[in-house]
Amino acid sequence: MRHRIIVLGAGYAGASAAGFLARRLQPADFEITVVNAEPDFVERMRLHQLAAGQNLRRYGLAEMFAGTGIRLHLARVTDVDPERRTVTVTDGAGTDRLEYDTLLYTLGSTAADHGVPGVDEHAFHVAGRPAALRLRQHLDELGGNGTVLVVGGNLTAIEAATEIAECRPGLQVTLATTGELGGWLGPKARRHLMRAFDRFGVAVHEHTTVERVEATKAVAADGTTFASDATVWAAGFAVHPIAAASGLAVEDDGRITVDRMMRSVSHPEVYAAGDSVYAIGENGRPLPMSCASAGFTRMQATAAIVGDLTGRKISTTPLAYLGNCISLGGKDAIFQAVDGDARSKSWSLRGRTAARVKAFVLNGTAWNMGHPTYGLPTRKRRLATTTGGHTEAVAA
Repeated sequence: MRHRIIVLGAGYAGASAAGFLARRLQPADFEITVVNAEPDFVERMRLHQLAAGQNLRRYGLAEMFAGTGIRLHLARVTDVDPERRTVTVTDGAGTDRLEYDTLLYTLGSTAADHGVPGVDEHAFHVAGRPAALRLRQHLDELGGNGTVLVVGGNLTAIEAATEIAECRPGLQVTLATTGELGGWLGPKARRHLMRAFDRFGVAVHEHTTVERVEATKAVAADGTTFASDATVWAAGFAVHPIAAASGLAVEDDGRITVDRMMRSVSHPEVYAAGDSVYAIGENGRPLPMSCASAGFTRMQATAAIVGDLTGRKISTTPLAYLGNCISLGGKDAIFQAVDGDARSKSWSLRGRTAARVKAFVLNGTAWNMGHPTYGLPTRKRRLATTTGGHTEAVAA
């Protein structure tokens, strides 16, 4: 019987992890199944563009995994039982229970509402493709007139506010943040950021905590009321509660507690990567939820899986965070370098040069996701396509 590996989630960490495992493990000995709720790989870093009205290229997972032997199971994960080594999933046909020998948990994160009343009922977000499309439809219905309030001061909030303002100039965009917008940036980068907001006509309200969201307005803690035809909630991310409910060891925020190899400290046959993992970086601090962190933790997790299952030496992936790359519309951006303690350096790239760097990162990441088994030898591809009688990834 082949060793059963299940990868939960096909985002930046999960899709590339499955491809790496297919490259490194013999299909005669290992069966790799990817469980994902959507049929496509979603470029989460571009979802603010999708919401603003741009069209993104489609990356079908079945096409991506074709000829690799990777099984694609389209379903939503509802439960993980690490004691029985099972995963419960649901789809249009009902509920199924999948058994595994090794599990890689990469379910990612969604928008964090922080318990603020009205967020779930009235606010939009861009942390998932369906949510971004709902916001896009709503902005279309506004017909180019109206007010948009973006709540948050992180990278997602900045990118959403500037992209909407650029793509839909008839809308009045306002941003409210609890701290200082871009306060973590170096002086030159922050000045560039504020000039971009001025250029787009985005009003900024700093040191403003929104404590309630209603259908046509949001109310701050100091009593300030923001009229809003669309409130975009971009005040951070939260992981899905499945890991905490499963009995896996997790941190207070629900992320899975792991060792240096990305193994669960409570269940070593479970590995985690991406936003779902609580990984300590080289600076002794938890890695932030980001695409960059997804890449580093994915590389470490898959190296550990291959080493643990084959006896090969496990390479150690540096767990670092190099900087922030922030889009400011389609032709402007900031790349802010950080030091070993994740503090901004004085050096940064700004303007069109930074925008080209961001485009290179986005396009390169998308290409890698679209070619998850690039470099897989032809002979191994043939083995992958014939083992078990599968000629392409199986969508169950």
